[in-house]
Amino acid sequence: MKTADLTGLPPGVAERLESEGVEELYPPQAEAVEAGIMEGESLVASVPTASGKTLIAELAMLSSVQRERGGKALYIVPLRALASEKKAEFERWEEHGVSVGVSTGNYESSGEWLATRDLIVATSEKVDSLVRNGAPWISELSCVVADEVHLVDDRHRGPTLEVTLAKLRRINPGLQVVALSATVGNAGEVAAWLDAELVQSDWRPIDLKTGVHYGNAINFDDGSQREVPVASGERKTAALAADTLDEGGSTLVFVNSRRNAEAAAKRLAGVAGERITTGERNDLVELAEEIRGVSDTETSETLARVVAKGAAFHHAGLAAEHRRLVEDAFRDRLVKIVCATPTLAAGVNTPSRRVIVRDWRRYDGEFGGMKPLDVLEIHQMCGRAGRPGLDPYGEAVLLATDADTMDELFERYVWADPEDVHSKLAAEPALRTHLLATVASGFANSREAILEFLDRTLYATQTDGRGRLESVTDSVLDYLEVNDFVERDGDAISATGIGHTVSRLYLDPMSAAEIIDGLRDGAERAADPKSRARAGRARSRPAAAEADSGADAADVTDADAADGFTPASDLVPDEAEDAEPPKPTPLGLYHLVCRTPDMYELYLKSGDRETYTEECYEREGELLGRTPSEYDDVAFEDWLAALKTAKLLEDWASEVDEDRITERYGVGPGDVRGKVETAEWLLGAAEQLAGELDLGTNVAVREAKKRVQYGVREELLDLAGVRGVGRKRARRLYEAGVESRADLREADKSVVLAALRGRRKTAERILENVGRRDPSMDDVDADEATGAAVAGTGARPGASADGDGQANLGDFQ
Repeated sequence: MKTADLTGLPPGVAERLESEGVEELYPPQAEAVEAGIMEGESLVASVPTASGKTLIAELAMLSSVQRERGGKALYIVPLRALASEKKAEFERWEEHGVSVGVSTGNYESSGEWLATRDLIVATSEKVDSLVRNGAPWISELSCVVADEVHLVDDRHRGPTLEVTLAKLRRINPGLQVVALSATVGNAGEVAAWLDAELVQSDWRPIDLKTGVHYGNAINFDDGSQREVPVASGERKTAALAADTLDEGGSTLVFVNSRRNAEAAAKRLAGVAGERITTGERNDLVELAEEIRGVSDTETSETLARVVAKGAAFHHAGLAAEHRRLVEDAFRDRLVKIVCATPTLAAGVNTPSRRVIVRDWRRYDGEFGGMKPLDVLEIHQMCGRAGRPGLDPYGEAVLLATDADTMDELFERYVWADPEDVHSKLAAEPALRTHLLATVASGFANSREAILEFLDRTLYATQTDGRGRLESVTDSVLDYLEVNDFVERDGDAISATGIGHTVSRLYLDPMSAAEIIDGLRDGAERAADPKSRARAGRARSRPAAAEADSGADAADVTDADAADGFTPASDLVPDEAEDAEPPKPTPLGLYHLVCRTPDMYELYLKSGDRETYTEECYEREGELLGRTPSEYDDVAFEDWLAALKTAKLLEDWASEVDEDRITERYGVGPGDVRGKVETAEWLLGAAEQLAGELDLGTNVAVREAKKRVQYGVREELLDLAGVRGVGRKRARRLYEAGVESRADLREADKSVVLAALRGRRKTAERILENVGRRDPSMDDVDADEATGAAVAGTGARPGASADGDGQANLGDFQ
């Protein structure tokens, strides 16, 4: 089918596609057009990676916008990084009158500005929150595309995508749904759920050969072989990568952990470095400096060193900007080898000549050891091999050390069909939030109406009868009622005021219940200062007598506490009774939000239990709620894991250097940013809940939120809030005597310039952002005395001086 023959698109679109080299549609694309995607028919496209799924979506969305004359299209993605990538890809249509918007954060917003956009890109969580917050333009949607729809099988993301699609179809009965999927075993079942036509194909524009390397050759699925000898002492991955690079291709290596990704990249940097040109070497040195500028951590420095040689690693511990720089350089074939964890296979466009699946097992705590990856996941990795226009073919290679393993890999992965995808909706963690939202958003007002709505889900399509779903629904409704999120009047079910708030804030109701209980505990202590000491005694380390008698922790007396242990809260002097009522501390609030289901806690490593048990009892008076008994291993370890996570946040908010934090907690800069963003969101929700419940803790929560947001101590909050300042610049300005926004508007420019290390453009931008009438730094020289005074400002205990001032996550706002 010729592109020129397509009708129903905005003017100039068909010609634009031809100019991009798309003169004829790929077979799956042509089949989708014949199935009616340009006339509003719903479709499930289950085709391999790189087979043109995105163009299928574009044809559906653009024809929908044109056909409906004011219609609106929504493109749902599973990852924020993929949202940015797709927005950049779709923006070329703005030249043809189609406006594009993207929305991925701020779950409390209704995104009213998106009403002016024709094509919107958003994550499934964001779309769910837009529905909860009553975004009026949702009812104007004429086409919805669900990218990577096979992720309904994911127990974390799947239920949100599943329920969101059900809600969108309920709001818009005539909605066109286009679902893009990898090749899965039961694509027909997914199509039946969405009342859609099915296009299923194994066609690829570039031939993909999959095989297993054993001995000195790759044995392919078509029976052919390719000799790739491995010298004595040489690793298979190095030999395979060198072989690819010698032909002018690139290599993507999949391993099973972050540590392995970094170690493999270090080893393969030598392979890449021997095969780059002088021009490439110079470009890579510049790229390495960009990477160093993102973060002042050891991870950033390690990445920069390997990138300078033409290799890189990619995992979730990297900062988002790190990942973007690596992905762009790999797509441009400047970086030759990337060693990645399987997360890179989840949709981001990073094709290569050869994919090496080095590790096909991954540690699984529930499994209790190393567990083989699913066939679908391996196939997703293999599908990254081969890019149209650059590669004459693609190769995907698994590694075997013996003949038996080679046979196993062929049977398990190479010749195997991908698994069926199954709904993960009928589980309490998934249904807690979605049932509350379903009631609060007005989709159902009774038990029967809830079950009728759930009949629209994939779970109902895949299940005979309602038994399991009814049981879980009843259990969740009881939980929501006990916690005052819903109320019942006969058969009628409605959300309470606080239930509406929890749904709008996009909180797991269990997180909300934990936060509310903790805030109430803090409010009670503020109302009765003596309660802090009593609470400390009630939560103190259990005495031996208590352990023998089985006494409850709440029954511990003053005499018990005297048995060799005195809680810190008991050390408050009597005169403290006349002092200002205590307010929740930042650590207490960080710990509170860190023990909610919405925060992924740091792992409690060997040796951490003793460290954080001591920390727990030293600062127990700050912790909101009741500390579990040490003899309740699971609950107490969860409590300590939350405390470890809270301590990371406290360090960040105390201006401890980012490199020190990543080293201390064994995390990457991306992990720090993820924890900070999640804490900021949860503390913002806590602030609203405290206000609605009139608990009097709003100010303390707001301050803790701002401190973790900016990564600063209390005295820097005003300065750090100026766009472009950030945590390190704020500290240097403060040390130079510029202590507030007002000071910044009036300060001597030479002092400001010196505090900002002589960076004129930065100083001008910051002065402009703070509202200074004349921000120009022309003819201004940095004050030498100020420069000397702030030269070593890094700036607080645990921090280290840096010579850059921009190399910190807190400086990017």
